[in-house]
Amino acid sequence: MAQPLIYVVEDSLSSGALYCSYLEQAGFRTEHFTDGHSALVAVKDKMPDVVLQDVCLPDISGLEVLSFINRQEKPAPVVIITANSSIDIAVDAMRLGGFDFIEKPFSKERLLTAISSAVNQLAAEEQVAPKKQVVTGSAPAAGGVRDHFVGDSLAMSTVFRLLDSAAKSKASVFVTGESGTGKEVCAYSLHKASARHDGPFIAINCAAIPADLFESEIFGHEKGAFSGAVSQRKGAAEMAAGGTLFLDELCEMDLNLQAKLLRFLQTGTFSRVGGQTVLHSDIRIVCATNRDPAKEVGEGRFREDLYYRLNVIPVQLPPLRERGSDIMLLAEHFLAEKSEANNKEFRGFTPEVKAMIMQHDWPGNIRELQNVIENVVVINDGELVSVEMMPSLAPALIKAPGKSAVATAQNSVPSFGSVSSPAGAGMQGIRPLWMVEKEAIEYAIEQCGDNIPLAAACLGVSASTIYRKKKSWDSGGEG
Repeated sequence: MAQPLIYVVEDSLSSGALYCSYLEQAGFRTEHFTDGHSALVAVKDKMPDVVLQDVCLPDISGLEVLSFINRQEKPAPVVIITANSSIDIAVDAMRLGGFDFIEKPFSKERLLTAISSAVNQLAAEEQVAPKKQVVTGSAPAAGGVRDHFVGDSLAMSTVFRLLDSAAKSKASVFVTGESGTGKEVCAYSLHKASARHDGPFIAINCAAIPADLFESEIFGHEKGAFSGAVSQRKGAAEMAAGGTLFLDELCEMDLNLQAKLLRFLQTGTFSRVGGQTVLHSDIRIVCATNRDPAKEVGEGRFREDLYYRLNVIPVQLPPLRERGSDIMLLAEHFLAEKSEANNKEFRGFTPEVKAMIMQHDWPGNIRELQNVIENVVVINDGELVSVEMMPSLAPALIKAPGKSAVATAQNSVPSFGSVSSPAGAGMQGIRPLWMVEKEAIEYAIEQCGDNIPLAAACLGVSASTIYRKKKSWDSGGEG
């Protein structure tokens, strides 16, 4: 295989010469350009394998060079290099399609890791090139991020586009969203769709690890480093080498550890707890939180520099209630999955249950839906899931966030206070409560096509309550 060609676009003669020296020693061919226009001409004439691109140039912005490269038929991966003062620009560059960025001053190892990763990414894309030729439109190639998701609602389309773009780079991804929206599934799908799919995927829940053990979990420890350290142990950063490290609930991380994580991200190096040896690990960071990270930064609980380092590609997962038809697709998926796992014969839901599922607010999101379906399958038998199998769901129905079932019922029935008082009404037109309740229930049943379980769901009560009241009214009682 021919030596990969690297274009180094750096206005400093000394720095450019040093980078070229490092790369040539590692077996790469290099060409050095000190301004943007020269680089554009060279790219137009011959596309290299990788471009090492400085952001600040004497003639044009490095972002213009990046944009030009990405408009070509077969663009090369671009690794951005930047000084502290231009870190925000570098973040923008990553969002424009940069492969990775490294902050000056950086080590030889950090440079070689970034370039090698870009070369490996290019090789991986070339291997799947025949598959890409048969893919039409915007659909992802085999092994895309959508392979790990159920549903394709409008609310998720932006997420898929971001993940498809992020999979082609090594840029850090920050996933936010309510609990239960599938942040770890998002991270795993990104890993499997990237060039690192054959590498390890290591997940760490930052909220579940005691602060005094956290550094050991991330970076490992040497034998005797502390009480109980009876042997050497590799940390998550070392085990994830060549793959992806997923840090869930990142905002729970202690501030001191945030500083150490930032240094690791900047240099790619670390040491085990109690050790002196400097180790190197090439990993991609994907992190997640159910908090607002910008608010955590503003209140001093999360480092601003770490936030900008990690928030290169932000992905906001929508709550389940905003995913429309995906709700039923997920419910049917879980029903089939749990039925097979428990040797049951469920094949669908009754229309009443479908209405209940679609109207529920799902505050616990996908995790709540999955647990509800599993509970139904384990406890019951049959072919269709009926209302009686889901008694815990009907009373919890909420038509819209922030509105109670009572408020919803009031909005869906006429204003009975304006109706002229029938016989039996008290002074000043006040009627007995059972009469108002009877009319509200009868109106709900009428609007639901005489479907009492559905009317009960809309009113936020159980169907048995309505049956009991109707029986009382038919016998001349007051419910």
